[in-house]
Amino acid sequence: MKAEKAKNTQKKQSMLATTMHRLRRNKVAMAGLFIILFLVVISILAPVIAPYSYETQDLYNTFASPSAEHWFGTDNLGRDIFSRILYGGRYSLTIGVMAVAIASCIGVFIGSLAGFFGGRLDMALMRILDVFQSIPGMMMAIAVSATLGTGMINCIIALSISSIPGYARMMRATLLNIRDMEYVEAAKSVNATTPRIILRHMIPNAMAPTIVQMTMGVASSILVAASLSFVGLGVQPPSPEWGAMLSEGRNYIRDYPHLVIFPGIMIMIAVLSLNMLGDGLRDAMDPRLKT
Repeated sequence: MKAEKAKNTQKKQSMLATTMHRLRRNKVAMAGLFIILFLVVISILAPVIAPYSYETQDLYNTFASPSAEHWFGTDNLGRDIFSRILYGGRYSLTIGVMAVAIASCIGVFIGSLAGFFGGRLDMALMRILDVFQSIPGMMMAIAVSATLGTGMINCIIALSISSIPGYARMMRATLLNIRDMEYVEAAKSVNATTPRIILRHMIPNAMAPTIVQMTMGVASSILVAASLSFVGLGVQPPSPEWGAMLSEGRNYIRDYPHLVIFPGIMIMIAVLSLNMLGDGLRDAMDPRLKT
């Protein structure tokens, strides 16, 4: 038993080392990773970096253009846009990560049951997911958010519910390809329990496509969260979520475009860097590249 555990640990470390080696060779993916890490760090250190609080108002200095005093200018209430963007990263990135984490956990669980057992259970679960996927993701998120109400927590729940079918189908499809593999048959031959077979042998070997999908999912969740905030169903003012900042500045876009340019650029950078990282992970984990 100890020899088996040591062998499995060595195999996992070898696979991780191989993946990281391939990822490091992809300059575009590494650039995306560094940008994401940079955004995370400045969001965490926002109270230290930001020159002003995101709530501080200067009604004598509203709609100020970018300057040395206010790098990104001020909004209609005289609040420093640079400071609000730093704090806003906490909301946008947290929403994206938490929504994907919840959706992937539930989706992996459902997909594992469908892919391992098959039969009527698979048929029932897939038909339920068909109902959810018949509704566009954005429309589903709007419907759930409108039902639950506004706010960060409800926004995360809405995004999670609309994303579950994708992760479930990905896990199911992967498990259908590996459930007849030799190592699964070997686990069954030694009377390993079903939970052990699924959790220890099947899911770890089926997570590579899901990890790539999760990376892309964070980018999509940030976009959808910004869209919900833009239409008034996401994070509400005065919280400085990037989508909410776009919504607040849209009425002044003709005369003061900097109110929407800088939040829009931050959303673009976050989504672009996550997509760059996701593409790199997909290439690094592609089984066809393993020789």
